[in-house]
Amino acid sequence: MKFFIDTANLSEIKEAYELGVLDGVTTNPSLMAKEGISGDENVRAHYKAICDIVDDNVSAEVIATDFNGIIKEGKELAKLDDKIVVKVPMIKEGVKAIKYFSSEGIRTNCTLIFGPGQAILAAKAGATYVSPFVGRLDDISYDGVDLIEQIVHIYENYGYATQVLAASIRHTMHLIRCAEIGADVATCPLKVITGLLNHPLTDAGLAQFLADHAKAAKK
Repeated sequence: MKFFIDTANLSEIKEAYELGVLDGVTTNPSLMAKEGISGDENVRAHYKAICDIVDDNVSAEVIATDFNGIIKEGKELAKLDDKIVVKVPMIKEGVKAIKYFSSEGIRTNCTLIFGPGQAILAAKAGATYVSPFVGRLDDISYDGVDLIEQIVHIYENYGYATQVLAASIRHTMHLIRCAEIGADVATCPLKVITGLLNHPLTDAGLAQFLADHAKAAKK
């Protein structure tokens, strides 16, 4: 499973990268706004700064919702760096744009996926990634992980190359469940990635080892 970090915060991206497990970054307008980044020029400079930190897979989201606007904006984003993956919403014009980008060799991430039918359309159009939103489905009393499982199963049935990118991951059990059912990627906040480090028995075991070592050293 690939680990992407879902943030626009450069310090968090650096911390995840230095941990040695980071495969990419996802962002969106809300995450940019959270960091106080606004205006096309500033946003694109920030994307470039992210690309300078990581090895690959930086999802940069288009704002346009019409076909020509998505194409224009997507091309401009793709030119920023070879690491850019153009993030396109799951709408009719977005599916058309994904087909176009696919024919041009531009990688795409189809976002705001909430149903298996949407995931099928995105895969048939040639999306590199689809992003089903686990946590947001949980918020309305649906099991978001069940959707991930459905999409993984459908893609395996037909050999789609599109990768399932589990998004809106809220906690470590979300991530682990998605790993169990075969999601290709999970994108999540830094706290979820670092949360995988934690187990009380590890802490207790280490404390015991250190205490035993200290006793032995005094002899």
